[in-house]
Amino acid sequence: MGEPQQSFEHHAKVVPVFHYFVLPVLLLYVVWRLYGLIVGFSLDAAIAVVIAVVLLLIAVFARRFALSAQDRVIRLEERLRLADLAPELQPRLDELTIEQVVALRFASDAEVAALTRKVLDEKLNDRKAIKQQIQHWRPDHARL
Repeated sequence: MGEPQQSFEHHAKVVPVFHYFVLPVLLLYVVWRLYGLIVGFSLDAAIAVVIAVVLLLIAVFARRFALSAQDRVIRLEERLRLADLAPELQPRLDELTIEQVVALRFASDAEVAALTRKVLDEKLNDRKAIKQQIQHWRPDHARL
């Protein structure tokens, strides 16, 4: 079974094991350790709270770092795509923010140049607003 059809309404990437298991379990563990600290204060209980918070932060930052690396790759891919599809925009590509580029990646080859011009000229910065203007969705199934 292939990936589902992507659109504005159906493009958010959810990793069920991470979002619905790992994060809730780690959050529950932090709450449990805080409860243990409140009920019976000790150095061991305080250290357990710190370790629980650190584990939660590791999970959150690992995901954030991976998404940041992905955004950098998307920026490179989209610069190359726009250089090929709209060479006249080349001098303005540095004006695009990472937020704009990440949103524009879903635009089809036929509309990406015009939409990029609009984003630059009107200084559209909201990812959601940019994505909503896409008429022909270009799916990205390789994202994290």
